Amino acid sequence: MKRNILTLLIIALFASAIVLTGCKLATEAPTEAPPEHIVEVAPTEAPAEAPTEVPAEPVTIEVYYPVAIDAPIAGILNGYIEEFEAENPNITVEPVFSGGYGDVQTAITTTIDGGGQPPALAVLLATSLYDFINADYIVPMDGYIAAMDDGDAFLADFLPAFMANSYYDGKVWSIPFQRSAVVMYYNADMFADAGLEPPTSWQSWAEAAQALTVIEGDVTNWGLHFSSGWPYWLFQPLAIGNGQNIIEDDCNVVFNDPKVMEAVQFYIDLSAVYDAMPAGVQPSWGTDPTDLASGASAMIVHSSGSLAGIIEQADFEVGVMPYPGKEEGTYASVPGGGNFYIFKGAPQEQQDAAWKFVEFLAQPEYAADYSIQTGYIASSQSAYETDAMIAYIAEVPQAAMTRDAIQYAGAELACQNLGEVRSIFHNYLQMAFNGEMSVAEAMAAAQAEADAALEPYCQ
Repeated sequence: MKRNILTLLIIALFASAIVLTGCKLATEAPTEAPPEHIVEVAPTEAPAEAPTEVPAEPVTIEVYYPVAIDAPIAGILNGYIEEFEAENPNITVEPVFSGGYGDVQTAITTTIDGGGQPPALAVLLATSLYDFINADYIVPMDGYIAAMDDGDAFLADFLPAFMANSYYDGKVWSIPFQRSAVVMYYNADMFADAGLEPPTSWQSWAEAAQALTVIEGDVTNWGLHFSSGWPYWLFQPLAIGNGQNIIEDDCNVVFNDPKVMEAVQFYIDLSAVYDAMPAGVQPSWGTDPTDLASGASAMIVHSSGSLAGIIEQADFEVGVMPYPGKEEGTYASVPGGGNFYIFKGAPQEQQDAAWKFVEFLAQPEYAADYSIQTGYIASSQSAYETDAMIAYIAEVPQAAMTRDAIQYAGAELACQNLGEVRSIFHNYLQMAFNGEMSVAEAMAAAQAEADAALEPYCQ
C-alpha cells in the first residue's frame, strides 16, 4: 500500500479513530434482498462496446462531492486523490466540495441546463437515478464493467441492497460509494443510570424518552431529538417499523395507508402525549449529534455516516441500533447515501478517466478506510474482510452495529419525478407534525398530489 494508506491502517489497528457505519441501510454483513422499489435485473442485452483505455495524453476531470456529515470528507478524499494521481500520472482530479447532495445536484443540473459542461464524475444520492436517466444526464457503466477481467466479481462484491439502487432497464448506472443507514444513537450511560434497557418497541421507546427527559428551570434535556427538517428519510423507518413502507415501486407511493398514518401519529404523540421531545417540526439535523454528545439529548435519530463524529465528541458509551418497531422485538431502518455517476456531457476521455477513479476507490482497502474515517457503511463485502476493518470493529463495535442495522431496512423512497413527490410528502408531513392539518387530511392530500405528479411518468 502507499504511505498514506499504511498510516491509516496503522491508526485503525492501534488507535480509537473514527467510525464505520451500517446501512441508507441496505448493505451490511447480514444478507438481505435488494430493496423492493428497484428490482435488480441482470443485463439482458449485450453490453456496449468496451471503451478504450484512458489515453496516454494528460486529462483533467472534475469530481463533485457532498460534504454534509460530521467527518473531514475533503481531507480524506484529497488524500485518496493524491495516491490515485501517483498511480495514474496522466490523470488530474480536481475535486469540487459542496454542502450536501441537493447542493451538488443543483450545481450540476444548473450547469447542464445552462449549456455548460458537467463534471465527469459526481457522488449524488442513489435515489436520484430516475431523474438523471429521464434527463439523459448520465451514461451506463456496463461497457467498463464488461472490459474488466473480473467484472462479474466486481459487481457481486457490493452489498446487494446498495447495488439495487444502481440498476434500471437491465443496465448499471451508478456504483455505490458513501452509503449509510438511518439509526438511533443513544447515551448508554444515561440508560444504565436510569435502570433502562435499550427500547424494543414503540411503547418502550416512548417511555424511555419520557423517563430521560429532564427539565431544570428553563433548560430541558430531552429524551429524544427526532429531526424533521428533511423528514422523509428519518420518518421512513417509523412506517417500515409498523409494517408498511411509504413506497411500493417507482410509480406507486402509499402515503395514506392506515399504518403510515399511524406512524405519523406516533411521531406526534412522542411530544403531545409523552412530552419526550420538542413539539412540531424539528429542524435540528445539524445540531443533534452535538446535543447527544453534550447530554442535551439522550437519544437522536441520524445517519450512520455521523458515527465517527459522534463517538469522537462523546465522553460516554454510545449505543447504536435500528429504530424500535411498533411490536415488541421488531426493528426498522432505511438505506441512504450516494453513488458515483458518470456524466454524459463530459468528453469521452474524461468519462474513461472517471471510471478509473471509481475503480480505484472501490478497492477494498479504500472502501474500508473510508468507512473507518467517516462512519459511512463500506459498500463491499471484501472491505469487511480487510485487516484494518476487522481491527477497527474490534476497537469500535458500534461500527458493526450500524452495519447490522441494514438487515432491518426497507427501500428508501425512490420513484419517478422524485423531487416533486418528495417535496409533496415533506410539505404535508410537516403540516401534520405542526398540527396545521390532521394526519388523515395531510396524508390524503399528499397521496392525491403525489399520484398526480407520478401520472405523466407512469402511464
